[in-house]
Amino acid sequence: MQRLDESRIPVLIGFGQLTDKSPLEEAGTPLDLMARAVTAAAEDAGPGNTLLAEVDTLVAVGLTVDEPNSGSKLGGMFRNVPLTLCQRLGIDPERRFYTDTGGNTPQKMVNLFSERISQGECNTVIIAGAEALDTMIKRLKGGMDLDSWSDDPGGRPEILGTPRTPQTPHEDSYGVNTPSTIYPLFENALRGKYGESVDAHRSHMGALYQRFNEVAAANPLSWFPTRRNAEEIATESASNRFVGFPYTKYLNSVIRVNMGGALIMTNVAEARRMGVAQDKWVYLHGCGDACDAWFVHERQDYHSSPAIRTIGQQALSMAGVTIADMDYFDIYSCFPSAVQIACDELGIAHDDPRPLTVTGGLPYFGGPGNNYVTHSIGAMMQTLRANPGKWGLVNANGWFVTKHSLGVYSTTPPEKPWQREDPASYADIPTQVSAPSFTEQPSGDAAVETYTVLHSRKGPERGLVIGRLTDGTRFFADTPDDMETLSAMQNEEMLNRSGTVSQQNGRNLFIPDFSSELAPAEGIN
Repeated sequence: MQRLDESRIPVLIGFGQLTDKSPLEEAGTPLDLMARAVTAAAEDAGPGNTLLAEVDTLVAVGLTVDEPNSGSKLGGMFRNVPLTLCQRLGIDPERRFYTDTGGNTPQKMVNLFSERISQGECNTVIIAGAEALDTMIKRLKGGMDLDSWSDDPGGRPEILGTPRTPQTPHEDSYGVNTPSTIYPLFENALRGKYGESVDAHRSHMGALYQRFNEVAAANPLSWFPTRRNAEEIATESASNRFVGFPYTKYLNSVIRVNMGGALIMTNVAEARRMGVAQDKWVYLHGCGDACDAWFVHERQDYHSSPAIRTIGQQALSMAGVTIADMDYFDIYSCFPSAVQIACDELGIAHDDPRPLTVTGGLPYFGGPGNNYVTHSIGAMMQTLRANPGKWGLVNANGWFVTKHSLGVYSTTPPEKPWQREDPASYADIPTQVSAPSFTEQPSGDAAVETYTVLHSRKGPERGLVIGRLTDGTRFFADTPDDMETLSAMQNEEMLNRSGTVSQQNGRNLFIPDFSSELAPAEGIN
């Protein structure tokens, strides 16, 4: 066997996390939770404060309020998150970074800094993030100040990633700008792909997410550990209203949580030198990062992800294993469509007997903004430590099935030097698929490609259609907002439903013809 340079083998050695359900007056800020998670990660690794003194790189995962799309007036209340965190921890690493937005971010950072460790550019790295949105919202609603949450230690952080808005102005005008609007569009497209009725697909979603709920119910750190069955999860009720049809509340990610998580990485030589026990070591064997077509209107369809397919092949090939070799998964689970698309692209059956999550998923464990996957990776570390020699895969998703990262993990030591292919070398592959032409001003006969009905707490409010003209050109449009139309959209088959589209008062309006046979426009799958 080839003797490897241990100073060039990246390894994860520590994980810390917490869920803060303290009384409002005692609940911590996001920086409090980050600092506590990092301290816990150092203690998990063994050396504790001695290890923290060795850290040369710290990466803070971007806060939700700092997302350019959030519209929050509280953005920037921590002016330099990584520096504030370092000051809280009493450390002074050479490099400090703050990340851009995306649920894929923690896995992307593990991939990136594994490479930098393997190249000798850094030795010991902290990746940490937290959200305290539940506390923040309660304080605002209660008229309590957030002055103690602000901090400006000086300077501005170096940003990793390139912030970019996830939607065009036209998409924004039709509300194609938030996950709770867009993922239901993917879900109905998947139903068409699977050839399922509305009722059959509701059962499909419920069975899938019952599996996630069962894991969350057994996880003491879950935000919502309540056990629910498939029917309760997927069926509309007084306590489980629709948000964006076909998703009920229990099928939506929950971002209003107080959670912190942190990872510590180093190289094998440093882990030995610092006295980290080998039963704490978990290796990243394979990884991949790629994006699908950036804007929703540019997608080939709404039931696939060429990017996940590409990075799945990339990560498994790098690790020298197959999907059949995996023992555990944590599939990104903001909404059922994200899980189904990832499973389909990776070759995992929806009813695969292997666990699809080791955390419990974003609707039940909790979805702390960009930082959920830090918890996924840490939970995978704990699972693999308890099952030496087994394999786990973490799938991470940012924006609207847009940005993707993947990691393949095991306690099994690598047998070859650690080296990943530059993501730029395959970045174009997912976007080389053909997509239909698009128009902002459609007119004429058309049919539904996919759709949703958006609800408030009072009930259904508006219908949204992605449609196709008879020549296959794609468009966005509202539907009539009368209760008869909105009810029919939820109870009758709408996929491939014919109708007409025109502009009225500056808006595209699609009027479905419920008396016609289903006749797809050209190019609809």
